[in-house]
Amino acid sequence: MFKGFLRSKPSISIFHHSSSPQSIRTLDLLRSALTSPPPSNPKAGPLEFDLEVVESAPTEDQVTTILSYLPSSPSVSSTFISSHPTSASVRSETESQVTSKTLAELAQTNPSALKWPIVVDWLGGRASVGDLDGVRGILEAILKEQKS
Repeated sequence: MFKGFLRSKPSISIFHHSSSPQSIRTLDLLRSALTSPPPSNPKAGPLEFDLEVVESAPTEDQVTTILSYLPSSPSVSSTFISSHPTSASVRSETESQVTSKTLAELAQTNPSALKWPIVVDWLGGRASVGDLDGVRGILEAILKEQKS
C-alpha cells in the first residue's frame, strides 16, 4: 500500500555532444522513451523519468560517481577517452595522465576526444559511456522497476 510513496522517479542525465551521431541517436532514444511505449513492450506506455540534457562533460565528482556505477572501470582514460582516430594523439599523450579532474578540461579543448554520450541513471546507480546498447539496458531496467 505504501510502496508507491517510497518510489522516486528516475533521474537520467545525458552528457551530450551535438556533433556526435551516437549522442544524437541516444538523445532521440531517451526522448522517445518519455513519449512512446518501448518497442519491447508496446502495452507498457511511456517510461517515467526526469531527463536532463547537459551540453558539457561531467564534473570531477560526477566522473568519480559514474565510474562507480560501471561494472568494470579500470581507468578514467579507458572509460571516457575515445579510440576514434581523431583522438589518437590525445589518447597516446594522455593515457596515463587523465584523471577525473582533467577530463572536463580535456573535453573543452578537444570534445572529440571523449566517448559521447555519457548517460547516467543517478537513482538507479547505472551508467553507459558511448554505448547505445548500454542506454537501452538502463531503459529496460527502469521499465522493469516501473512494472513492479
